[in-house]
Amino acid sequence: MWRVTVVAHKIIASKPRGARRGPSRRTSARAQVLGTAGPSPRVRANAAANVAAKAAAQPSPTEKIIVSNLPIDVNEAQVKELFAQTVGPLKEVTLHYDQNGRSKGVASVHFQRKGDGTKAFQQYNNRLIDGKKPMKIEIVVAPAPVSLAQRVSPADGATAANGVTRAGGRGRRGRAGRGRKERPQKSAADLDAEMEDYTASNAPAAAAAPAAA
Repeated sequence: MWRVTVVAHKIIASKPRGARRGPSRRTSARAQVLGTAGPSPRVRANAAANVAAKAAAQPSPTEKIIVSNLPIDVNEAQVKELFAQTVGPLKEVTLHYDQNGRSKGVASVHFQRKGDGTKAFQQYNNRLIDGKKPMKIEIVVAPAPVSLAQRVSPADGATAANGVTRAGGRGRRGRAGRGRKERPQKSAADLDAEMEDYTASNAPAAAAAPAAA
């Protein structure tokens, strides 16, 4: 008996105290039936917000850009040379001047291929010129086209059907009809009583007329 007790104490001492038990049969059976819980709504909302922020940070493909903060001595030929050699073929480059013919340091660049404007933005935006001035590039996005059907006003029939503008009609006549007060209908007994009252009230006046004559 003493030997069995010693062996049992040795087995208990050999097991680590911090060891955790495995999942119980009850928990595993519940997981098999219900399945594992998915991410919470808050976690899903945060993930969707992160995806939207990354999509907004990436500029859409375009072929037009505006370059600003250029030195005054930079001309159109230099702007064409820079972007044609490092980005892609150009369609048009315009350097803007003030009333005195002095450069404003702003140029409009139009590439031949869509997407080259985005490439130029990623490659040259905030790049220093002469180690001092950062070159600014803005992407020009064309507005979404509006179809002709959206620009045409609705027909007169549709306007009248919607009740926007309609002069006269059943609706107004119906409202006027509702406002009238109908006279209460009288029975034959009521009419006879009124006739007797009228005759009794006029009888003394009729009798007084011959006496006066």
